[in-house]
Order: sequence, then structure tokens, then C-alpha cells
Amino acid sequence: MAVPVEEYLATLLAQVTPLPAEEVAVADALGRGLAADLVARLDVPPFDTSAMDGFAVRAAEAPAGTTLPVAGDIPAGPGRPGALPRRAAMRIMTGAPLPEGADAVVPVEDTDQPAGPAAVPATVRIGVASPAGANVRRRGEDVAAGAVVLPAGTRLTPAALASAISVGHGVLTVRRRPRVAVVSTGSELVGPGEVPGPGQIPDSNATLVAALLRARGHDVAGVHRVADDVGALAAALEAAAADADLVITTGGVSAGAFDVVKEATTSRGFTYTAVAMQPGKPQGHGVVESTRGRSLVLALPGNPVSVFVSFHLFARPVLDAMAGTPRRPGLLAARAAAGWTSPRGRRQYIPVRLTAPASLADPLPTVVPTHPLGSGSHLIASLHRANAIAVVPEDVLAVAAGDLVPVLLVEEP
Repeated sequence: MAVPVEEYLATLLAQVTPLPAEEVAVADALGRGLAADLVARLDVPPFDTSAMDGFAVRAAEAPAGTTLPVAGDIPAGPGRPGALPRRAAMRIMTGAPLPEGADAVVPVEDTDQPAGPAAVPATVRIGVASPAGANVRRRGEDVAAGAVVLPAGTRLTPAALASAISVGHGVLTVRRRPRVAVVSTGSELVGPGEVPGPGQIPDSNATLVAALLRARGHDVAGVHRVADDVGALAAALEAAAADADLVITTGGVSAGAFDVVKEATTSRGFTYTAVAMQPGKPQGHGVVESTRGRSLVLALPGNPVSVFVSFHLFARPVLDAMAGTPRRPGLLAARAAAGWTSPRGRRQYIPVRLTAPASLADPLPTVVPTHPLGSGSHLIASLHRANAIAVVPEDVLAVAAGDLVPVLLVEEP
């Protein structure tokens, strides 16, 4: 009996432990998983600053209609300004430190002075009063020193790296990148650009999986193409595992006479499971021990669309867990722009093209299958159009145009 997708994924994740931590420069940490809470070393902002170009004043001394002498000029940059004299103003730029004694900034637009480059005026007339605290960013109002800015397990995005730098960090403690080897199986396969002979086809799976890995920031330890030979497959697995934390194989896991992955690994304790999904029903997994240690193996089916779907449903969460960023891919709601059929008793995962809504009248994005035939594990030539996977429940036999459909995004920033 086929097992649910969630049950099979839980079985895989139970075998995963996060990879060891290491220290890297912030500039090299993009996409890594943070191994420990990141605590702010600095207040942000580090001092009271002006939020506007204007004039620093004591609010009580600067009602509308007041003319004040200008006692100085405070640009953004190093150094501390002098104290604000009584009943005076100081010209100040955005981001510059507030002078001692000032409690408000009057924007230049609310004075009689011009915006932009200009000499420091002798006086300034206040047109519109600014109350105490106006246009002032207080020290630590964004983040206080000692606060946790990024919790352990955060996947480091460009914005997260900027946050780390802003609170005083130049080196981060992160999980090592997973190293992944790819093993594509099948005597019918030829390399990219080679002319297929009778009964042969180009091997798109190896490049598909390797590119999916690189797009998500993982290290590809090697790509192996193996014929339908038990001995050759066993040797390839040993070689792949010797330099990888995870090995992904494609093909050879169904019930055919030449499904050598299953034949070569069952004696190693690998488990093969029928998962209640379409495409990608046959799945397998196991462990290969080598001098390097323990390598998890995910054995995916051989049809390219099955490989694509299986990667996003199973390999992605496994790799996220290894990288110390455990998470479940989120689902979005979309509206079907065209109809298609779905198999009885299996959850359908169909590659679709997700399009942003054309107007706010219906704010939901729309989806359409990437191929006019709808679902088919062999429909590789149209797969490049897919930026999402529509998820159709087991009890739904057909999706009609206008139906709401949950979708899994497969393109991420």
C-alpha cells in the first residue's frame, strides 16, 4: 500500500543531522544556515541621529514663526558634534548624530532655507514647529545591543547578511554546505550533445539535478553516469559517497527487469517505497558507509518530471535540514486558468506556470500546466516553463478552470 508523502518525508528527515559548524566571513555566508543565535554587538542606530535634512533644535525654543541663530553644521560622518547652545539651531544632515541638548529636527522644507547644497545660513526661520522627538532616531530603537537579531537556523539572505554587519559582525558561525553527488543510471543514456543511437536518449537528469543543487547553493561533489550494471552501480555509489554527504540517484527504482539501483542496494539495507503521489510513486533511500563517514542516498525515479517533483518534495527538505535550516516549503493559493485531470487515490504534483494577477479585481495568481497534455512524468521539453508545482488532493479527479489550487513555488530568490 502506498504511503502518504508526509510519512515518507518524515522517514527521510529522521535520518538527517545538521552538518558541522564553521566560521566564515559575512561576504561568503550567502545561503548558509546560521548555526547559533546572532546577538547584536552594537545598538542600531549606535547614537541618536537625525531622520531628516534640517535643523536640530530644542522643541520648546522653536515654535512656528521663531527665528534662531544657526550655531553650526553637522554632516553625516565621523566625529561628535558640539552641544546645542540655548535658543539656537544647528543645521544637520540625515544620519548625522544629534547634538547634545537637541530633542527635535525641523525638516528644511519647514523653514525658510533652501533644500540641497547651500552655505550655512546665519539664521533660520521656523515655518512649521516640530514637537519633541520629531524626526529623531533614538539610539537602539531598531535593535538594542544584546538582542537576538537572527535565530539559529536562519537561512542567510542578502538582507540577513546586511543585518549581521549592521549589528557589528564580520564573521558568522554557519553550517557547512552540503556536498551532494549525482548518479544517473541507464544504459540508454548518452551525454549532453552526443547523438543518440537506436534506443538511446540524452541524459537530462544528471544536469537537471546538478543544476537544481547549484541553484540552491549546495556543492556538487560529482556527477556520475552509470549503465544498467549492478557492479558498476555499486562502484559508482561507493565513489560518490566517498566525497558527499548526500547522494541522489535517478532511475532504476521501479519493478523492471533492469532496475539495477534496487538490485544493487537492497542487500545494503535500502528501503524502497510506493509513495501516494503522481508523478514519482517509486522512491528509495538508504545509507552508504565510507572512509569519509555516513552518506544518505535518495533514490529517485528516472522520468525527468518525476525527478523534478521528487527533488522539490524530498531532496530540498533533506538538504535544508543538513544545512541547519529546517523548513517546509510553503504553499500558496492560486486559481486554475485551465482545467486538467488527476489520478484517483494519489496526490498529484503537476508542474505549472504561475502568473501574477492582472488586476486587483481578483488578487490571486493563476496557474496553467506547462504542457497541454497536463500531467506526464516524461514531459521534459516543457518543464522549463514551470515556476511552481500545483498540488491536487487525492480525492480530486479533475481541476476545472477557476478552481482554487494550492501551489508550491520552485523558484526562489
